Amino acid sequence: MERMKAIREQMDLGSENKSLKKKTKAATEIQAWWRGTLVRRTLLHAALRAWIIQRWWRQTLGNLLQKKRREALVTYANTVRAVVKIQSLVRMWRIHWRYCQVLNAIRVIQCHWECQNCYTCALLRGHCVVTATHLQFHIEIINP
Repeated sequence: MERMKAIREQMDLGSENKSLKKKTKAATEIQAWWRGTLVRRTLLHAALRAWIIQRWWRQTLGNLLQKKRREALVTYANTVRAVVKIQSLVRMWRIHWRYCQVLNAIRVIQCHWECQNCYTCALLRGHCVVTATHLQFHIEIINP
């Protein structure tokens, strides 16, 4: 009987060992699952933080690019405005120069006309045409 008792005790120990092994295995699986959950959570947080940083960086680059484009547009507009101003000044100077030439020619004609003492003989009629490139002045001498 003692032998039976010993066998039973060994069986009980064996079943306790089996139960202990099952509990240990279950605890190990729970711990592994929990560690995996913690690792996945940590990786998710790291990925979200990286995504936030990337989004901020893309937005910053977009703002910088937009600012550079705006500055380039302003520079271009200022350049075009300056070119138009210079062209306008050159055209104005050329027209003024032509006008002065015509004015001097009129003065010469008037001076010669006064020297002739022929006021009653004829009349002067002038006509001026201004174009983009030059100034035309026509003088007609009309005999009554």
